[in-house]
Amino acid sequence: MNVVDSSAWLAYFAGEGNAGFFAEAIEDTELLLVPAVCIYEVFKVVLREKGEDDAFQAVVAMKQGTVVDLDSDLAMEAAALGIEEQLAFADSVIYAISRKHNAIVWTQDDHFSGKRDVRFKAKSKRS
Repeated sequence: MNVVDSSAWLAYFAGEGNAGFFAEAIEDTELLLVPAVCIYEVFKVVLREKGEDDAFQAVVAMKQGTVVDLDSDLAMEAAALGIEEQLAFADSVIYAISRKHNAIVWTQDDHFSGKRDVRFKAKSKRS
């Protein structure tokens, strides 16, 4: 299973240098878990930068995977993991989902660098 964080989704949609690195996880929709918090973050950025049509198209693409909603149990797991791993809210939720489902996190977010079960590639410039 794969969990793609918001920074990786945004790189993929923008065709940035790391887009190809994340394509494998994003395009294998049968193994793709999509945290609802990533839909929030991606929709917000794309809406602000590209407009409503592009934002909705991004969400349609993301929903090809299995969306994982935040419930109270996951919220508590994420909070504990956030303290343990020193992660902010969204990153804590993403990492908790990956742990719960034995999934790999795909990211270019420095907060995940060096963590277990993470495929990290440092942010690159648009190609």
